[in-house]
Amino acid sequence: MIEMVQSEANTEFTVEGRRVIVVGAARSGLAAAELLATRGADVVVTDIRTTVNQDLGRVSRRVTFELGEHRDQTFIGADLVVLSPGVSPEQAAVRTARESGIPVIGELELASRWLRGRVVAVTGTKGKSTTSLLAGRLLDAAGFSTLVGGNVGPALSAQVAQSTPDVIHVVETSSFQLELTEQFHPWIAVVLNVSPDHLDRHGTLERYTAAKAKILANQGDADWLVVNADDPQVLAMVDGSDAQRLPFALDTSIPNGITLVDDVIARRMPSGSVPLVPRSAVQLIGRHLLQDVLAAVAIGVIVGATAEAMTRAVAAFEGLEHTLEPVRRVGGVQFINDSKATNLAAARHAIESLGPGLVPIVGGRFKGGDWRVLQDGLVQRAKALVAIGEARPQIVEVLGGSVPVHEADSLAEAVRMGFTLAAPHGTVLLAPACASFDMFQDYAERGRRFKEEVELLAGSVTEIGEQ
Repeated sequence: MIEMVQSEANTEFTVEGRRVIVVGAARSGLAAAELLATRGADVVVTDIRTTVNQDLGRVSRRVTFELGEHRDQTFIGADLVVLSPGVSPEQAAVRTARESGIPVIGELELASRWLRGRVVAVTGTKGKSTTSLLAGRLLDAAGFSTLVGGNVGPALSAQVAQSTPDVIHVVETSSFQLELTEQFHPWIAVVLNVSPDHLDRHGTLERYTAAKAKILANQGDADWLVVNADDPQVLAMVDGSDAQRLPFALDTSIPNGITLVDDVIARRMPSGSVPLVPRSAVQLIGRHLLQDVLAAVAIGVIVGATAEAMTRAVAAFEGLEHTLEPVRRVGGVQFINDSKATNLAAARHAIESLGPGLVPIVGGRFKGGDWRVLQDGLVQRAKALVAIGEARPQIVEVLGGSVPVHEADSLAEAVRMGFTLAAPHGTVLLAPACASFDMFQDYAERGRRFKEEVELLAGSVTEIGEQ
């Protein structure tokens, strides 16, 4: 078994000479395998796929691969099992290892045990990537040594070698990553929002929320909690935390926190308000993305970024690819890519961020929830809806009475259908509210394909408006 060796300074985690199984040969799994190999472990990476979309030849020679199945005997002979985020801890071979007394942790937990810098961890159902990347930009602009990774960018395991005491790690953390944490200890924990998501894996909203809440498990009164005061589910989740609290809010009046004051993002305190970032500096579309900016500013305030540095970073931040990303105008029709809207809450916010004449493209592999949360936004804004992927029958059944629903067999067909329905001056929005795995490798491939199809459409349309 893995030993925990106590030193005077801290608890040192060692895998030297141990046999470690890494489950999942995707980005995080391979980063974990390489990290373990550099720390002296004998590593086996196992994946149920027979082929993987990674260059296995670049991995250390101390790492061997077993593809095509998970073998019980491989797991039973291990000292430690490390799961990639996409691997369910309920897989049979993983359960076998746990029942045999073998420790099972996630890649995030593994990497965090060797970090030397402080951690800012960001979680929530939506907005994690925007908040994490913008926070990294804010801290960079203010002169702090910052690394952004986790669920966005490099896996945390790939950043351990760069971790020094003066580094601030901004880590996007998903429920999949958090559910297998034990000692993960953020200095600043950020909880953006909580709504139903990943119910296909967690089963219930309660279990999903419990996984998210593990971000708080090891915080004490020297730590900080940045919390969305507009979200009752978040406030209930963090109730009882001992960490110092800096809330943010757009809709709720808060006596002490980050909010809008006279169209300026400010820190409101009992003694008065301190202006930080003019709202006019924010380049992002949508009120929900403005909430992410407030959360990033809250991080900056705690770390010690100046208002000038934060304003400069916010003004230069044009958002993420696949997050309410304007693609181009074809004829009079605007196309917007929000492929990262992989759950109902994100799709609802995307729809509600845009005006009338909207034609959303929705569907994919459904992760759970109630489609009816989209109804109000669709009734107020949408001319029609185009349904794609495995979820098409559900979309037609639940939303067909609220807005005309058209079905498309491919994304290419959906783009052309959306163009026709939105003409002459509407907007086609890709906001799937679903995972992409029924048709694509991931949401990024779906978003790129959407943009490619828009370009193909533009080439076939005689009159093209300016981009």
